Amino acid sequence: MTELLTIRKETSRTTKLVLATAAWVLVVLIWSLITHWELISTYVFPTPMEVLRAFKPLFTERGLLPNVYASWLRIGQAFLWCVIIAVPLGLLMGTFRWVYDLVNPVAAPMRSMPTTAFLPAFIGLFGIDETMKVAFLWFGMFFYLLAVVVEEVNRVDTSLLETAYTLGAKRYQVMWLMFRASIPGIFSSFRILYDIGWTYVILAEIVNRKKGVGAMVQSAYEFHQPDLVYAGIIAIGVAAFLFRAMLTLSEKVLFPWRQVTQSGSESSVAITGSRGRKKAVTHGD
Repeated sequence: MTELLTIRKETSRTTKLVLATAAWVLVVLIWSLITHWELISTYVFPTPMEVLRAFKPLFTERGLLPNVYASWLRIGQAFLWCVIIAVPLGLLMGTFRWVYDLVNPVAAPMRSMPTTAFLPAFIGLFGIDETMKVAFLWFGMFFYLLAVVVEEVNRVDTSLLETAYTLGAKRYQVMWLMFRASIPGIFSSFRILYDIGWTYVILAEIVNRKKGVGAMVQSAYEFHQPDLVYAGIIAIGVAAFLFRAMLTLSEKVLFPWRQVTQSGSESSVAITGSRGRKKAVTHGD
């Protein structure tokens, strides 16, 4: 109980698992009660058992795995182009102020505008095939990643750059140093970038529905199969979670020192707190 009531104290792995399980049990329980008491008509809001049974036709008849792969491929292409363009551009913006002053007046407003409003424009520019879908996803992710890259580059300690100059580093070597120092934070943002991609891919796939999870769910909706709709939504969430977990694992493998640093910071806070309590007891005596 002390663990749960201590401010900013990390919970144990067992506690995390218990709380996560309890949260999902509570969600399913509330869902079951709503459908049991028919607070919302089961005509549009199926029961948990109906959704569970819908997973079988989702795999066998609707081609869940091929559709998930099609959506992932679109997100992956847009993601790759985002990285190729946003990382070098963000590095230049964080390095040279004149580049920032040139690009940011356009990039900053784009982050505040609703990306979904641009869908008709992308249909007009690229048609309704794959190019439009990938371009729309790229647009939805690009300006977020660009802002993250600039922020991470700006976080690089100036003393590190001054040390490099003192040791005789050239401009391109300093820029490479800034990139290496900021890439762990940039990579960490890729998880959120993928979440954004999964959010927009549903909208992109509604247009010219051929394949993808968005097309699958929309088709089920039009044939009024709410159990398949909700099963599809859960499948999308599971797929997005798995890809996010893969990125988290990759980050731990590629940048293990970040985990050590975080653990060290937590230990320092704990030690500092312990010393503070000892001092308080001493003064109290």
